[in-house]
Amino acid sequence: MEEARAQLLDSPVTHLSSSTSVVVPAFNEGGSIGALVKELRAVGEWREILVVDDGSQDETGERARIAGARVVRHPYNKGNGAAVKTGIRQATGMFVLIIDADGQHQPADALRLVGLLDSYDLVVGARSPESQASLFRRVGNGVLNWTASYLTERTIPDLTSGFRAARRSCLVEFLHLLPNGFSTPTTTTLAFLKAGYNVRFEPIDAARRQGASKIQLGSDGVGFLLILLKVITVFSPLRIFLPISVAAFGVGAAYAVWTIATQSHVTNSSVLLIVLSVIIFLVGLVSEQISSLRFEGKRD
Repeated sequence: MEEARAQLLDSPVTHLSSSTSVVVPAFNEGGSIGALVKELRAVGEWREILVVDDGSQDETGERARIAGARVVRHPYNKGNGAAVKTGIRQATGMFVLIIDADGQHQPADALRLVGLLDSYDLVVGARSPESQASLFRRVGNGVLNWTASYLTERTIPDLTSGFRAARRSCLVEFLHLLPNGFSTPTTTTLAFLKAGYNVRFEPIDAARRQGASKIQLGSDGVGFLLILLKVITVFSPLRIFLPISVAAFGVGAAYAVWTIATQSHVTNSSVLLIVLSVIIFLVGLVSEQISSLRFEGKRD
């Protein structure tokens, strides 16, 4: 027994976990936070478990503290993203594991994600479609995943998973891009991919969350899409500008051919669409150059 424990403590995964700060953003999660902290402590030798109490009106912070976590409290509710940013700033480990406080993710999977950080800069716990709460949410997440996969040229099975492990130095690099709302996972995934970091999507099973979800698929879904477009315009603008330019040029050229064949002249609408396509393309080129210069300067 002692020999097995010694082997576990000497394993690479244990060394990685002992350098990992676990960040748990929590808002009114008093019913689940205590059990989560205890389970996390049972599965790994973490550097610290840091619960960010985002202005909860229940006993979230106190129950987390009793369970053995270090608690940082916001004086009022700022949003999930703001809590994650606070956790990253307060973390003292080389690596950061972010896990939701709602009981949806299995602490037993935490070591599996952290164990991959010797080869990857970001490891995302990718939920299976069956793990999504409803058909409507599965469809919405599927649309977001497909859009993100196109924009990043990389298959993304789960864009919005809040269960992820990363190198803290890489997270700090993109801290200014992270919103205060619920799209922090979306932003970090896209930012890591477009910056050329090593990203892995590790399949996990997720249980149903305890309590009601704080995400509204309608309004927050539109927000996720806008964040997705915003991040891609920062890192790879032509992935957005080029298709719009080609579409405008195609419609304008086709309409011009049709009016020449049927009316023997080119309409102003056709000319405007073609000119618009050229302007959009040139704006995309300039944006691409600005993006490249921005990151070249940052590396220097």
